[in-house]
Amino acid sequence: MQTNFTAKQLKDPRTAEIDKILRKCVHCGFCTATCPTYVLLGDERDSPRGRIYLMKEMFERGRKATPVVQQHVDRCLSCLSCMTTCPSGVDYMHLVDHARAHIEATGTRSFKDRAIRRLLASTLPHPSRFRLALMAARFARPFTGLLRRIAPKELMAMLDLAPKGLLRGASYSGPGTAATTGERRKRVILLAGCAQQVLRPEINDATIRLLARRGVDVEVAPNAGCCGALVHHLGREPAAVAMAKRNVDAWSRLMERGDPIDAVVINASGCGTTVKDYGHMLKYEPAYAERAAKISGMTRDITEFLANYDMGPPKRWSSLRVAYHSACSMQHGQRVVDEPRKLLRNAGFSVVEVPEGHLCCGSAGTYNILQPDIARDLRDRKVANIKGVRADMVATGNIGCITQLAGGMGIPIAHSVELLDWAYGGPVPRGLEALAKHVHDVPEAQPVLALT
Repeated sequence: MQTNFTAKQLKDPRTAEIDKILRKCVHCGFCTATCPTYVLLGDERDSPRGRIYLMKEMFERGRKATPVVQQHVDRCLSCLSCMTTCPSGVDYMHLVDHARAHIEATGTRSFKDRAIRRLLASTLPHPSRFRLALMAARFARPFTGLLRRIAPKELMAMLDLAPKGLLRGASYSGPGTAATTGERRKRVILLAGCAQQVLRPEINDATIRLLARRGVDVEVAPNAGCCGALVHHLGREPAAVAMAKRNVDAWSRLMERGDPIDAVVINASGCGTTVKDYGHMLKYEPAYAERAAKISGMTRDITEFLANYDMGPPKRWSSLRVAYHSACSMQHGQRVVDEPRKLLRNAGFSVVEVPEGHLCCGSAGTYNILQPDIARDLRDRKVANIKGVRADMVATGNIGCITQLAGGMGIPIAHSVELLDWAYGGPVPRGLEALAKHVHDVPEAQPVLALT
């Protein structure tokens, strides 16, 4: 693609990066076939190629974000399916990140939109606040009928997504060390996360138990928190950078003491995509660039990390058919494709593929709240494809997908690591109690965790 930035504009390193990304696009249009919003809406401006043209014009002319650019960039899920498809290697992820930051800085939003986005940014990344918000949702649920007539659809989307049961607590949430009492083979840092530890804390518990059986000590760092993905996708770049810096500082302190850290393990693929990008996010921060790049290089999704182990035979054998839903941040963002499927098969599950598996389920961070109509259509399409394979349950590697899909399938859904933990001796995952009769135990003593 030909660009027309001035020499003065190109002196700005961010503009130079944008120019480099744009020049790789060859207008081929392969991305349109795999873009969920284009597949649904059929509008070229809601395809990656169309958005690239809109962003190019905005950046080249140094314009403030117009309502048209804002509308179509807002509709982008950042699923990154286009990057998997693109034969030219266009770095769409960072291009749309720049656009969102520019829109946040120069665009004009209604009072309602600003208020909702501010609410999301100040609630979801903070577990204690998010827990209070979910408790408030329980009290509001009896008034759903009235609220649908008077409340914004974004608030109703929040209410619909909020879990209906009581919130659970984690067996271990840190900070501190979850240490195996067996022979220690490795030491890792676990990102405890923000929304996940409130919505489904069992995922972290299952991760720690599973690692303990492999002789891995798990560190949850003091002062670490949200990875920054949620605010980053809202265009709040300074807030995202601040969260990334806080985690880099917290993890660096752990790395400087005790035995070496072998990996930073992430069990929410949306977070993993962001932490693996810390090196890029902080490359203009002299005090952080080197440490951030090191952390990005040693970050692994939990299934990536476990794939390097001989897990041995499972302690339970199953006849369950598991539809594996590969989260967009897993397959497109991190390009982790085979590892989760192989681990589940080796654990005794029959893994079946979901048609149109490359298309997003509509979760995408806060997308299912800010764009509820499109998100609902994508969810319904995904659910129909899942039902078509006649699976007993669904496995995925991202809490956002679990929350998005749980309401409409009629079959249970769990994190892949919960199923692996179950197969190797852990408890029955939440929602799968009725399926436990299909799983047969092979008695064997399990290692014990020492939590410090």
